[in-house]
Amino acid sequence: MPRRRPPFTPTGLDGVARTGCLAFSEPPARLSANRAEFMFSLPRGRSLDLFVECGLDACEQPDEARWRWHAILARLAMRRRLRRGAIVEGGRNQGFNDWLRQSRADIALLVTDLPTGPYPYAGTPWFSTPFGRDGIITAWQMLWIDPGLAKGVLTYLASRQATETNAFMDSAPGKIMHETRGGEMSVLGEVPFGLYYGGVDTTCLFIALAGAYAKRTNDYGTIRALWPHLIAAAGWMSDYGDSNGDGLIDYARAADTGLSNQGWKDSEDSIFHADGRFPKGPIALLEVQGYAFAAWKALAEMGAVLGDGRALEWAARAEALRALVEDRYWMEDEGFYAIALDGDGEQCRAVASNAGHLLFMGLPSHERARRVTRRMLTAEFRSGWGLRTLAKGQARFNPMSYHNGSVWPHDTALAAAGMARYGERRAVAMLLGEIYGSAAHFQMRLPELFCGFVRETGEPPIAYPVACLPQAWAAGSVFLMMQSVLGLSIDAAEGLVEVNNPALPAGLDRLSITRLKVGDGVIDLHFQRLNGHVVVMPRERSGAVNLRATG
Repeated sequence: MPRRRPPFTPTGLDGVARTGCLAFSEPPARLSANRAEFMFSLPRGRSLDLFVECGLDACEQPDEARWRWHAILARLAMRRRLRRGAIVEGGRNQGFNDWLRQSRADIALLVTDLPTGPYPYAGTPWFSTPFGRDGIITAWQMLWIDPGLAKGVLTYLASRQATETNAFMDSAPGKIMHETRGGEMSVLGEVPFGLYYGGVDTTCLFIALAGAYAKRTNDYGTIRALWPHLIAAAGWMSDYGDSNGDGLIDYARAADTGLSNQGWKDSEDSIFHADGRFPKGPIALLEVQGYAFAAWKALAEMGAVLGDGRALEWAARAEALRALVEDRYWMEDEGFYAIALDGDGEQCRAVASNAGHLLFMGLPSHERARRVTRRMLTAEFRSGWGLRTLAKGQARFNPMSYHNGSVWPHDTALAAAGMARYGERRAVAMLLGEIYGSAAHFQMRLPELFCGFVRETGEPPIAYPVACLPQAWAAGSVFLMMQSVLGLSIDAAEGLVEVNNPALPAGLDRLSITRLKVGDGVIDLHFQRLNGHVVVMPRERSGAVNLRATG
């Protein structure tokens, strides 16, 4: 009986022959078209290892030596990825360190080194492919530690920027990709996801991330290379992104094959009125206006450095959008922002976590940010394991749903970072502790989402049965929350690391950051709880980098 399954050579409906083969270290007793059966007789106490190898078109004979060699290569590749950027360690808290290490390993596992640089694929098993929104958010979460990931994401997405209008692909000139997939169905056009642009937020996030990357690195060589793509993306925001000319970014799918909802909450039932009715389009999501506000601000700041005469115009657009959002989305009786405006300009008065993203982008006034924060910290949102995507008691609330009451770690992290932006630290430390508690019940590997049931003594969080695990922006959540709770920001042009009123979650009294690169300098930081306060001390330092601690 042969040890090797002859190559599979199916030819798809697209006319492409796709090959693959399997080889075994021991010959199968029976081998059929879709099954290999092995029969072994082993004395008591003895064991046998069976090695299986798969290949694209040819397989070598697998054995223990080949397996060990390739395992060494895989470990070395993982170590190289883990060495990128700074290292964060939680003192003597072994559980917290396990979470940090597992999250960093999951990011490294999901990152693929493309010709344009490293790119975090969204998650396994369902979304092991580049997604625009997921890649940008993950890169933003990791930006303070490893800015090279943001550079890879920005460069890749620029290379896939749309140049034409296509209803099936939901593309328009300047728009940034939502996702890309290979395979027979995509090639044949049976699904639009070969290269699909049906995300209303990715283009705004693309510009906003570029601005954050510029501040973090002062790498204006990369920004100059990206500038034509950033200007094209701004053109999409001005023209195609605002379909009715009211100054807000909106969406309505261009073809029935596309996504009906095109924000990060893209399930069919995720956007609705207070009574549960689905809105007519085009829909202008709350958080997307925050992304657009950050994009116009970023363009203004980068344009000023590059000497682009439109910088003042872009700054004015940001402030005009801020005023428009404050006027049209705020619900005074709720002390909160509406989740969206429908095609008639009517508020969709559902109370949802989208407002946390608005805080992250810094759009609300301090008073309104305080009121939003206060409500998001009530039992309506807080499950005890993190923040729910929809407030308890709202129409369509369901803690077992995909977007209407579940907990998404990245969503909680963005809201927490938004609260921290307005000076909140203790509540952010509390939310970080809750998310850590969730991670501990998932073997330190946070899933894409889990159910939003209230935390009960002695009971674990309830898993969502088909969540991706690992998921890039779930893994990145701990790093964004750590940056937020520490009040840490970096300005590479000034060679400055600023720490403002730092805090630490309960159970964590020390934290160290090593190999934090700022421009040409490197600094190590040590945080410690002393007499009820958290203090920061610089350790090793080289190059022109300074620390400013306030609060």
